[in-house]
Amino acid sequence: MIALSVAAVLAVFLLYTSLAGGSTPSVSPSELASKTGEVSLAGRVVGTPTGDPHGAGLRFVLEDIAGESKQRVTVLYTGSVPDLFRTGRDLVVTGTQRADGAFVSKPGTMITKCPSKYEAAEQPT
Repeated sequence: MIALSVAAVLAVFLLYTSLAGGSTPSVSPSELASKTGEVSLAGRVVGTPTGDPHGAGLRFVLEDIAGESKQRVTVLYTGSVPDLFRTGRDLVVTGTQRADGAFVSKPGTMITKCPSKYEAAEQPT
């Protein structure tokens, strides 16, 4: 039931963003320094998240998913945290980079990626 609700919300979000015309560019932590304005930051959570997402904010660090760069970005996030959020998980947050290098997300924009969807299925032997 919850999965269907999440799928419906994502479908509405995708429909809205496709009809709205403008899209937010998606970047990795190693590409963030060259971008200005609002972006979708995609990366892998490393280290231990700290703070409170419903208070002063949840702080965590993202690095490139493919591991081609060791560039890391500290993210300050507020809002609901998906159940799948944890260290080692790939995710996307939308927001802007501050002058001090920290990335401040828009509230409630975190989307986690389920790694099992992207792994090759085991072949029977």
